[in-house]
Amino acid sequence: MRRWFLACLLMLVTVSFTTLPAQDFAPYYSRNFFLMGSAGSFQNGLLGFANPANTAMLKTFNARFYWISDQVENADLSGWGLFTAAPGLGFGMLRQKFSGSKIYDYNVSLGAGNGRAAFGIGYTWSSGDKDFFNRENLFSAGFLYRPFRHISLAGLGSFSTQTSAREGLLELGLRPLGSSFLTLFGDYAIQKKQTLGDAPWSAGAVLELLPGISLTGRYFDSEAFTVGLNFSFGHGLVGGQRHYDENQDRQFDSYGIGLGDYTPNIFASLFSKKKTYLAMNLKGKVDYQKFQWFDRGAPRFMDILQTIRNSASDDRVDVLALNLSAMRVLPEHAWEIREELKLARGKGKKVIIFIDNAEMTEYHLASVADYIVLDPVGSLYLPGYVLGRTYLKGTLDKLGLGFDEWRFFKYKSAAETLSRDSFSEADREQFQAYTDDIYDLIKREVGESRNISGEKFDALINEQIFFMAEDARQEGLVDTLCRWSDLKEVIKSLTGKKKRELSVAMLNEAAAASTDWGQPPRIAVVYALGECAMDSGIKARQLEKTLRGLAKNKSVKAIVFRVDSPGGDGMASDVVAEALKKCAEKKPVVVSQGQVAGSGGYWISMYGDTILAGPNTITGSIGVIGGWVYDKGLSGKLGMASDHVQRGDHADLGFGVRLPLLGVQIPARNLTDEERSRMEQIIRRYYAEFTEKVAKGREMTVEAVDAVGQGRFYSGADGKANGLVDEIGGLMMSIELARKMAKIPEGRKYEIIEIPKYKGLFDAGFLSPFRVQEQVLDPATLQFLKMMSERPGQPLPLLLPGTYPTLE
Repeated sequence: MRRWFLACLLMLVTVSFTTLPAQDFAPYYSRNFFLMGSAGSFQNGLLGFANPANTAMLKTFNARFYWISDQVENADLSGWGLFTAAPGLGFGMLRQKFSGSKIYDYNVSLGAGNGRAAFGIGYTWSSGDKDFFNRENLFSAGFLYRPFRHISLAGLGSFSTQTSAREGLLELGLRPLGSSFLTLFGDYAIQKKQTLGDAPWSAGAVLELLPGISLTGRYFDSEAFTVGLNFSFGHGLVGGQRHYDENQDRQFDSYGIGLGDYTPNIFASLFSKKKTYLAMNLKGKVDYQKFQWFDRGAPRFMDILQTIRNSASDDRVDVLALNLSAMRVLPEHAWEIREELKLARGKGKKVIIFIDNAEMTEYHLASVADYIVLDPVGSLYLPGYVLGRTYLKGTLDKLGLGFDEWRFFKYKSAAETLSRDSFSEADREQFQAYTDDIYDLIKREVGESRNISGEKFDALINEQIFFMAEDARQEGLVDTLCRWSDLKEVIKSLTGKKKRELSVAMLNEAAAASTDWGQPPRIAVVYALGECAMDSGIKARQLEKTLRGLAKNKSVKAIVFRVDSPGGDGMASDVVAEALKKCAEKKPVVVSQGQVAGSGGYWISMYGDTILAGPNTITGSIGVIGGWVYDKGLSGKLGMASDHVQRGDHADLGFGVRLPLLGVQIPARNLTDEERSRMEQIIRRYYAEFTEKVAKGREMTVEAVDAVGQGRFYSGADGKANGLVDEIGGLMMSIELARKMAKIPEGRKYEIIEIPKYKGLFDAGFLSPFRVQEQVLDPATLQFLKMMSERPGQPLPLLLPGTYPTLE
């Protein structure tokens, strides 16, 4: 960044002090008289007209119109300017009239950069009385550099395309308090024929009396000066300034109106306090990522959480309404959304939730509301919770496949699905414990929210199960019966007043708006989703590079590592774990566990400074399994045979017929006693390394880890009790903890960057005229079988798909 800044400064010096003969053109200040301060210090200048680098600082389309009015008597002076810009691109035009002559200036500008540093180029041409106004076509290059909240440096080099005339401009802006309350600025413009002492300059200040109300003053070397007043109304602004000459006599007044980037202001809360409601339609699958284009599913999980958090802090919002119709959400994610809604209620917001046909997870989420609305022909299905497995031992027998389970740890039971036809005692124990924890969580939280006793809750679940709309209302499970289209009437009945809707986009835009200089501190939310594999699932190969890059990135102050993975490949798990460990040596790392972070998913979690999980997260499962699928008559049934030659006593291990279409090779034989003994040694050694790493990461003894290990999985609540988890909390709590650990002051704006934020640009299937959806019986179990056959003999730290809730 320093090299970039020095290069820009050198360019300006070269432009300004070249000694080739030249004639002057109209100076910077006469070309930009509508400016109320330095272009790099106040209101993004004239949107690229004064400095093209300003266009890189914009968030959306901006437009402004300025005009001269109330000039002194007998002064033949008039003018107006229209300036427009979108991020990175600007166009402006300026008209001046004086003593009967007119000039039109046109400018196009391009800019690139971020809130910390930007660079731009522009071209200005004119029509009209160019000689009278001393105009030449100009090419310009500018920069804007804001390394801290307290300082803004800017520069502009302009040179004529018709002569060798040059001009250089340097600007300095200072904010002594680090905020927009007080801004001091100064600028200095010099053309080639001028000496340093003769070059014009200006200095001034901007005082923000209240958010959105600013008083400006600017003094010029000629002893002329201006004073102005500006009002910002969010997307709109109005302002004016009075111009005085060197004799302190008023010359003229200029005014401006504009629209564009949202700026914080007092008027939004002053005139709209508690007068709006926010409506969120959550139809579809709630997921971490979406396609960037053409994806009309539910909002992303992070977007939902942030929107609720923003509404809780926005004085304009009185009511938060959610439509859960056709929503598909994991139980742990539903709990996190529920926690955010609880926080909003704690800040005085009223929460209304609409449901049509809800089950346990959806009702658990809805129960947090002040007012639950059920469709008049909707229903509730509340049967309790069930978890179980599909067992394929008999299926494998019928197919002619044998399976040898390598299980040496009491609770590491994933391979049971291929070796048994029912739960083992250990597996039943851990499944029942988790199911009891989830049931008790919902029973407790629904009871607290709806004032339902534990005995009544059990009776509703065990004796009624299914509730028609009117039955649900009479039992106190919902408050009223109507449809989402009646939302405004429901809000009026709840609050006694009509409310107008505030869009989600406007809410979040206001929450993100800031007048601070420079790039805000960043917290990176890094996702590790799916099975632990090198090039699929968590994509360990790429994830390692990402984490190493973040460790070196000084703008990222902390990392929240979001894990939603059942494990898989031990190597992939360790690659990511070691990269995370190195990150934690450089900056705070908070691990946030989602629905599942077991086995390899816990492996990649263990080196975080702090681990948070939901009460219904599946965590732990510290253990390793293995197994061997082999040909026990399958090839004969299919009329297939194989033959081979070998060199090496065990070279044929894994060789057998390859199934056409599936591309899977089935070993022709099981392991010998010697081979199986060797595999047991490897798996036990793998487990020992796993427990040693966990002990080091969690500051526990190996014996303590083994006591809670042996492959057993736990709810997040039990994980906290046994030391595998530090705190119960979700993604937003993890981000807040990361902020504190990074010592970012409370109330200061910071940026959350998500990696990766999207699945891609768009779903390629979107372009196909025929959408084909494949469905197989119990795909999770078949996926596990395929994994075992593709990785014969490999130790696998994983949870069997189906152990944890999914939305597939």
